[in-house]
Amino acid sequence: MTEKPVIPNYSGPNLTGIMPGCLLRGPGQRPQWFPEPLQGATKIVLLLLDGLGAEQLESHRHVAPNLSSMTGGKITTIAPSTTASALTSLATGASPAEHGIVGYRMDMGDSIMNSLRWWSDSRDLRKIHPPALVQPIPPFAGMDIPVVSRTELEGTAFTEAHLRGTKPCGWRAASSIVAQCVRLVNSGERFVYAYYDGVDKIAHERGFGPFYEAEISAADWLVGALLSALPSGTTLVVTADHGQVQIGEPAIKLPKDLMDCVHHQSGEGRFRWLHARRGSEDNLLSISQALFSHQAWVVSREQVIEEAWLGPSKGAKMSDSVARRLGDVALVPFADVTYEDPLDSGPFPLICRHGSLTSAEMYVPFLAATV
Repeated sequence: MTEKPVIPNYSGPNLTGIMPGCLLRGPGQRPQWFPEPLQGATKIVLLLLDGLGAEQLESHRHVAPNLSSMTGGKITTIAPSTTASALTSLATGASPAEHGIVGYRMDMGDSIMNSLRWWSDSRDLRKIHPPALVQPIPPFAGMDIPVVSRTELEGTAFTEAHLRGTKPCGWRAASSIVAQCVRLVNSGERFVYAYYDGVDKIAHERGFGPFYEAEISAADWLVGALLSALPSGTTLVVTADHGQVQIGEPAIKLPKDLMDCVHHQSGEGRFRWLHARRGSEDNLLSISQALFSHQAWVVSREQVIEEAWLGPSKGAKMSDSVARRLGDVALVPFADVTYEDPLDSGPFPLICRHGSLTSAEMYVPFLAATV
């Protein structure tokens, strides 16, 4: 019996609710699903640990004593469970259906755009697809929030898309995250957003094992250092954008009879969108279901929209401009597999991956402690 997809409850305990709950609601007015230390918090540092799923944290508590000491539990991220979509949802408080960053690689009509790098075939698309038009919702409700992130990310197109108007406070070494957060709180900032990407990088390159455990321990050190150094009365909040699964076999190549119906692909290996050749939409869905239903949820664009996988939109339905970025059929595996697109490759094979709607990928920690 296959597990059911974890479809986010965007109106409940979900990544999209964190920023509105922290910034637009004062102490005593926050959602009931917020951890107790956050309910009355007046000074908040929010640390996002990229790639640290709730299930992975639970199985590594022996190397994460500081994280384990914090109060809270797990919430759902958004769909697809991928960095570009999730970081945008965290910053804006909006679902992918609303903000429009619907995945790692998006069909922009004239190209398939890598949304983290904002390019296609090494071509910079910033002028063709301005980030503020692709993703129009102001982050942090338009507030001037300090962001503690890698210095080299400042000024990138994706940063412009999901963090424009914020105050960049860069770091080159992880220890500087602590120094920057302490400096900002001491200077009077009431909310600080910090981002650390080590867990995600190690999982992709090394998989689960000794290197991963060492990185969890390093991330836990970062949490402990913040708890020790932040000024008294500050509440540290820790969450993540997605979890991970380790892929047990090489990427699955799509067979010729299926590819005869496919014009191009977008998305990523664990949330693969297939875009049909004109007139092949029905054949593409039926062939895909026959081939892959034993290992994946194989669904149409219409089902994804109707069941609000990518979230509700402010209107009666997802806007046409956002819906056009989706394919005709989605391959969303519940097995530990990934689907190959020869145009979607990097410098090394990814051992751990994410994007799908399994519990390992969809549940993230939401923890808090007041120092």
